[in-house]
Amino acid sequence: MHLAKRVRFSHIARMSLRAVDLFCGAGGSSVGARSAGVEIVAAVDAWDLAATTFQHNFPRAHVINDVLSDRSRPPAIVRDTRIDLLLASPECTDHSVAKGNRPRDEESLRSAQFVLGYVKALKPRWLVIENVIQMRRWVGYEEFAGNLHRQGYHLTPQVLDAADFGVPQTRRRLFILGDRERIPSEVVPPRRGGQRSARSAVSVATDRWPAKPLYSPKRAAGTIARAERAMSALGRGVPFLIVYYGSDGAGGWQSLDRPLRTLTTLDRFGLVTWEGETPMLRMLQVDELKKGMDFPKEFELPSGSRRERIMMLGNAVCPPVMEAVVESLCAERLSAKAAA
Repeated sequence: MHLAKRVRFSHIARMSLRAVDLFCGAGGSSVGARSAGVEIVAAVDAWDLAATTFQHNFPRAHVINDVLSDRSRPPAIVRDTRIDLLLASPECTDHSVAKGNRPRDEESLRSAQFVLGYVKALKPRWLVIENVIQMRRWVGYEEFAGNLHRQGYHLTPQVLDAADFGVPQTRRRLFILGDRERIPSEVVPPRRGGQRSARSAVSVATDRWPAKPLYSPKRAAGTIARAERAMSALGRGVPFLIVYYGSDGAGGWQSLDRPLRTLTTLDRFGLVTWEGETPMLRMLQVDELKKGMDFPKEFELPSGSRRERIMMLGNAVCPPVMEAVVESLCAERLSAKAAA
């Protein structure tokens, strides 16, 4: 299903850098690349809601709502324009430790291989493949890298933490940088200014979103225990975050004075604030999670349930990280474009 009309790309003929985004989701990678000075020509995603969201934020891109496979090839409208950069975030669920001991879906694990049809057809100078860091443990990782090498790419894999790029979230991801002409730099420079805390994303104002008393007969004992560990460490009257669903290795809570823990596709983080001596609890809101991923204000999630919008954000790439990656990988061309 093609969401966009057949777009003619004469309006970007003067642009120096053009990109296609595969497994694009709602558009985090493309937002970052666009901020670096790249024109997003086309994108592909299997989830209709994500594809619609991408189209809303990139109205001039040719957005394709389709499932990628070994047989996938770019449509003629994309083949007929020069593509300099390919971005891709193949399915990560079956690589992630969050999958636990549940059976792995081999087709999902192989989804990285589905970018090869686009790579062979378009022959972009650069590519960036993003995934969870556990992708490197995948039995097919070396075969995948070998296929890219045979297409002429020099590869540099890097693990980057979004917190080092001004994002108020600790989020470590694998970025495979590819260049057909030279070996990509082993260092993507972090952003100046240091890390940002969760306070920059989360509102502690008690009158903005409704909260309920923490102590309630319906509240799970585990939730109360996490909150009481936080209160014991911080003292009463200090707001904090708890892991509402599931658990983690750090007591199930965190201070607002450090970056958020990794945001996922689940609605799992609660905020405890205070009304006098009474601790109040609410879940983080979509707007706060959007700030936690460091999407710009103009990026919109125009449709979908709360659950679906949280899933789109949790699946996304933090735009400032991709912006820095693209600036590092394509520095020479972007500098020439800026000077023109």
